[in-house]
Amino acid sequence: MSESIDRRRFLSQVAGGAGLVAVAATSPRAARAEGATLIAKPPEDRKAPRLFEVGTVTYNLGRAMDLDTLITTCEMGGFKAVELRSTHAHKVEPDISKEQRKAVRDRFSKTKVKLFGLGSACEYHSEKADVVKQNIELSKKFIELAADVGAVGVKVRPNGLPKSVPVPDTLKQIAHALQEVGMHAEKHKVEIHVEVHGGGTSHPPHMKTIMDACAHPSVGVTWNSNATDMIDGSITESFKMLAPYIRNVHMRDLFVDYPFAELFALLKSIGYDRYTLAEIPESSDPLRVMQYYRKTWELLSA
Repeated sequence: MSESIDRRRFLSQVAGGAGLVAVAATSPRAARAEGATLIAKPPEDRKAPRLFEVGTVTYNLGRAMDLDTLITTCEMGGFKAVELRSTHAHKVEPDISKEQRKAVRDRFSKTKVKLFGLGSACEYHSEKADVVKQNIELSKKFIELAADVGAVGVKVRPNGLPKSVPVPDTLKQIAHALQEVGMHAEKHKVEIHVEVHGGGTSHPPHMKTIMDACAHPSVGVTWNSNATDMIDGSITESFKMLAPYIRNVHMRDLFVDYPFAELFALLKSIGYDRYTLAEIPESSDPLRVMQYYRKTWELLSA
């Protein structure tokens, strides 16, 4: 763990999220130095089932793994779901054959790791109509791929606000594009997960405007754990804006200055019962990183 971690903030988060006095951040000695007490039994011994689970986005961690290696590593690391990022080594792309699509579906049928999503980079904010149209058509291909391989949804995103266009016009354009994409997704029984992403478009009120204007039942948001969520150190106000639309959750490193214990409590308050997906850096020892991340996630989400 990095020496830059603020252990006091971490201990405070865990205590607040799990209802505990404190936990050992690094070792029994470190815990005593912080005035903490150790947990009597591990979180996995809890009697009540977890409402939601932890998984990973393969944007960085897992990007170099073929599909079988990725699934096996997730199984060993305690990760329950994956969102497969396009262009990476698992090669689950719109151009794969029917036979390859069947092989992907069959592989996931043999594991408890859920293929929760396909992580496209499709976006609809461009001031160029032909670029937006290209992204809509590519989104449709990802939707068809998701249906064939058994993925729950396809991640799309806005990626900024063009300076040459009034903000309300861009937000309306994104919403209209999402309506078209959403209709195609509904036809194929697939969801669209709109990542709260991009300069300006990651501002929760702007995302709410997009989602309110889109108003398609197959289109929801991926909560992205952005710094722009926070108002006076809390994410509650932003969360309430988007809560009706949350279908997916991306997380960062659990030691960053973001109130993950608050996020987990808010997810429980709306009955969120899906996955919280780690979007964290690559590692030369990914299994070890997953195991550490899983244990930390258990403490914060208890």
